[in-house]
Amino acid sequence: MPEIRVSHMAKTFGDVKVLNDIDFEVKDGEFFTLLGPSGCGKSTTLNSIAGLEDPTEGSISIGDRMLVDRANKVYVPTEERNLGMVFQSYALWPHMTIRKNLAFPLNIRRAGKAETAARIQEALDKVGLAHLAERYPHQLSGGQQQRVALARALVYSPSVLLLDEPLSNLDAKLREQARAWLKRLQSDLGITTLYVTHDQDEALTLSDRIAVMFNGVMAQIGTPKDIYEHPASAEVAGFVGSCNFLIGTVERMLGDEVEVRLRATGETVHVATDQHWSAGSPATIAIRPEKLRILTEQPGSRDLNVLDTEVSASAYVGSHHEYILKLGDLGVQVISPDGGLSGRVRLVFGAGDAHVFPGESGPATEVLDLMKATV
Repeated sequence: MPEIRVSHMAKTFGDVKVLNDIDFEVKDGEFFTLLGPSGCGKSTTLNSIAGLEDPTEGSISIGDRMLVDRANKVYVPTEERNLGMVFQSYALWPHMTIRKNLAFPLNIRRAGKAETAARIQEALDKVGLAHLAERYPHQLSGGQQQRVALARALVYSPSVLLLDEPLSNLDAKLREQARAWLKRLQSDLGITTLYVTHDQDEALTLSDRIAVMFNGVMAQIGTPKDIYEHPASAEVAGFVGSCNFLIGTVERMLGDEVEVRLRATGETVHVATDQHWSAGSPATIAIRPEKLRILTEQPGSRDLNVLDTEVSASAYVGSHHEYILKLGDLGVQVISPDGGLSGRVRLVFGAGDAHVFPGESGPATEVLDLMKATV
């Protein structure tokens, strides 16, 4: 399967620039996800590749075939791009059986009867629905409709598969099952896939690589592990997974660590960094809930950050316990294997467990408001 190459693409609606210098590559056979909040431009990016939107600037190619090149006035119509697409609504014809829904794109391509029958059977076998070929969409569950939509996208052997939030209409349990099934199918087929979602869990579990988008710009591209464990900004850290934010002021550099005085308590903590920081600079510290530990006694190591806190709330959620700890006027979320903790405790983390970003980041201040509301 070919790779996708999007180069310096921009899209403007009137006076509003919804995509700004979008530049990325999806490797041959890769599962690549565009992740971001509503209105960030991820669906517009997907639709531009599909031919449903016409970019204002830049180029799009698949393999060695140029689909769009604004500078050289190249534009291949949607129907000639040989792309398979699954929409959020599935877009199945309600008056057609499943077999006829799958036959529709083949009829447009003037496939013969024998070829059409064979391709439909193969596509339905891939998604495990061959026994339901004569049913109508309304006679299927949501998960089955989603698989039919995927089979229809695969039936004419497209070069690339484009998926626009195809699991968002499913309930939580079915969505988990569909994720596992979809990843397995994509891996078995080896088809180059571009996936759009606002669901962080979906992106992390399905993707080979993720591009996180905000306001028409790609903020970070990397593997799920890179995105989660090494966010490029406070905005990425706050969007992908849960994160606590502590705002403070830089005191000094200590080798490869920076010492920051916290606004919430006046205490200092040290965080690993590969940047140089000047004393007096504002800083935002980001810490995942699972990176924090709760201790009832002073830890043995002096290399750890130790903050005096108090348990404000707790909840048992099956595989672990979740706590809200009062830190000054903030409520800090902690995930712990230990239950029954209460009263005054110590919040502990290492210098390498947190990330530090310059300034009082906008997303961080929004989360801080929520952290204050939980106390």
